[in-house]
Amino acid sequence: MNTETLQPAKEIIPADRVNDIREYYFSGRLREVARLNAEGRDIVSLGIGGPDRPPHEEVIETLCQQASRPDTHSYQISTGLPELRKAFADWYMKSYGVELDPACEILPLIGSKEGIMHIDLTFLNPGDGVLVPDPGYPTYTSAAKLVQAEIYKYDLTEENGWMPDFDALEKLPLDRIKLMWVNYPHMPTGTPASKELFERLVEFGKRHGIIIAHDNPYSFILNDPANRMSIMQVPGAKEIAIELNSLSKSHNMAGWRVAMLTSSPRFVSWIQKVKSNIDSGQFRPVMLAAAKALTLGEEWFAEVNGEYRRRRAVAEEIMTELGCRFDPRQTGLFLWGRIPDSEESSEKLADRLLYQARVFIAPGFIFGNNGDRYIRISLCATEPNLRKALDRIRNYKSPLNTPTTL
Repeated sequence: MNTETLQPAKEIIPADRVNDIREYYFSGRLREVARLNAEGRDIVSLGIGGPDRPPHEEVIETLCQQASRPDTHSYQISTGLPELRKAFADWYMKSYGVELDPACEILPLIGSKEGIMHIDLTFLNPGDGVLVPDPGYPTYTSAAKLVQAEIYKYDLTEENGWMPDFDALEKLPLDRIKLMWVNYPHMPTGTPASKELFERLVEFGKRHGIIIAHDNPYSFILNDPANRMSIMQVPGAKEIAIELNSLSKSHNMAGWRVAMLTSSPRFVSWIQKVKSNIDSGQFRPVMLAAAKALTLGEEWFAEVNGEYRRRRAVAEEIMTELGCRFDPRQTGLFLWGRIPDSEESSEKLADRLLYQARVFIAPGFIFGNNGDRYIRISLCATEPNLRKALDRIRNYKSPLNTPTTL
């Protein structure tokens, strides 16, 4: 039989959830940057928040030594090595003063992005409500769509210090909402965490029976050790909160896909039930190298942040050259700035910079409607490349040359 001439008996279509989401913005944009580079355009990319520097040399050495052994290449349990869970627990005590039981309150993850999906799959039935910040990390929205939850955007605005408006939250149909995503230090605005915010979130969650899922990958970047915070510092937080943390930013290990979550033993066991049906654990040498990374002292973070401070100074010059206003108190891996009123939108400005100045900067609209009047500069480019971008923007003929800080 000639099967080449046969047609499917009915049209093949994807699941509805596929039609409800778009490709991740940066995936498509990076293809466009690659196309322009292939044409010889030499685009300076200031868009992605993936650290460009390597992990500590001892971490790489541990990986190489373990990977060279003949007995480290089998499947691993999805709960992670005891050594890694213990290292995460020690890290939380050292960094945040939070005591965690490594046996039942920590779950290693193949990246925080994957952990977001695990949490949504664990707690959200189709039609359940989930609170998602605007602006915020786009994956909170796309993961909720994939599990067919009902999304309730809550506004974060410059006027309110990029903090949740709890009076506005109280007016939502909270009896239909099961989960709330929060993220401080905040991406993309760089707003620091505060004890008062975390206490209020825990109280809000407990009073309404809403799980508070806090995504915490930025607390080590351009943040003084005394200001590093975890929502688990709030008494009773484990009863209602889940916290994600990651080595991607803090230890230059984005491509290694090493993260964790912590919560009550009950919540962790439920999430692990989902996770065990999705992955078969991480590569053993990666876990042992991650455990090594978690032992690094303050000298590591001082060196990392010294480099980011130098880059941040150039990023601030770029913002000023574009006539954008920004808050110098921002922390984290990015610089967030408000575009001039004369600009039509962040998308139009970002496109003009890409195609005319050959600089890729993230437009704020991709993080939500409240981000449309803003742009984001990543610090994950070398200082020479940041200066190249600054020179190109200075040479680019733009009428925008107005000030600076908020």
